[in-house]
Formats: sequence, structure tokens, C-alpha cells
Amino acid sequence: MEIRSFLAFELPPDIMGVISHASGDMENTPLNVRWVKPGNIHLTMVFMGNVPREHLNPIERSAADVCRRYGPFNVFLDGTGVFGSRRNPRVLWARLNGDLDRMSLFRDELQKDLEPFGIKQEKRRFKPHLTFGRFRKGAKTGSDLDELLSQYRTLTSPTCALNELVLFKSDLKPGGAVYTRLNEWPLTGSD
Repeated sequence: MEIRSFLAFELPPDIMGVISHASGDMENTPLNVRWVKPGNIHLTMVFMGNVPREHLNPIERSAADVCRRYGPFNVFLDGTGVFGSRRNPRVLWARLNGDLDRMSLFRDELQKDLEPFGIKQEKRRFKPHLTFGRFRKGAKTGSDLDELLSQYRTLTSPTCALNELVLFKSDLKPGGAVYTRLNEWPLTGSD
């Protein structure tokens, strides 16, 4: 049996509060977007996809080893944007800023250690972001998107620490994905 899973950081309350408030406002726009429930917004480090159950324990040991080498990451919200173009956007997101170089090294080490389990490595440069929603195919955006991006271009939050990596199971349901925590590891290292 396989488990659809990913490694991510849950958001600290100070960042989550800003995201929840902004997300609630954004949902009132006429944009044709499938909104992510605020409680499901997190910082994904590695999306693993469908993993055979027997790989979970060794994957957990690998993740724990990497977490023992790194200390917490300080991050803050730093504006919004879209993947794709304004004419044909795919994803509406909030940018994270802070300890990005260290976080990128952390992500790369996780991926390298997970490669023996068939986890594909993300080749694109690490751009930490939080997904507010995904645009539906053919969504017309026009001035509504421009207004939203202008309104939230200075979205910010206090600087907060990400202290614990979480292994999530993801179950796709008709009402959206349901995430279940399977394990977690504190960041206790000095890197």
C-alpha cells in the first residue's frame, strides 16, 4: 500500500494569523480560484507523492538525521505574487523571506537523502512560498488580479522561527485534501 505524503513546516501563529486574515479577504474577490483552506496552508519542503508504506520508517530516519544538523529557520511574509503570468496565472502565493540560503541547503539535503527511496528531486531553485489558491483553467483575471496583487504586495508578518519538520499524509477528498500528521522532528542542530 502507498501513502501520498510530503515533508513541510506548519506555520507559526503570528504568520498563520496574517495568512488567515488575508485569505478570508481574498476569497471575497470575483477571481476564479480554488482557495486553499487556511488550516491547510503550510511550507512544503519535499513533496514525496505516493510512497510505499515500507519506505516510511527509513524516510523518517533520513528526515530526522537532517533535522539534527540544522537549527530553526527565521522567516517572515514578504508580499504576494503568481506563478504563471498575470494574463495566465496558475497559483496565487505569499512569499517567505528570511533564512533562505540555509533553508535551501536543508531542502537539498532532504532530497539527496530521500533519492534512494525513489523520491524525485526538485531541480528548480527553492522559492519558499505559501499557496493561497490555484486558478481554474481559463480563469479571466484582468483588473481584479491587479487590484489584489497591489493590495497585498506589502503583505508582511513578524519574523518567526520554524522549529519542527512534519511528515504529512495527504488524502484527496471531494471537498479538498485532508492532511494528517504522521511524525515530526525538531530542528536541533547548529547549521
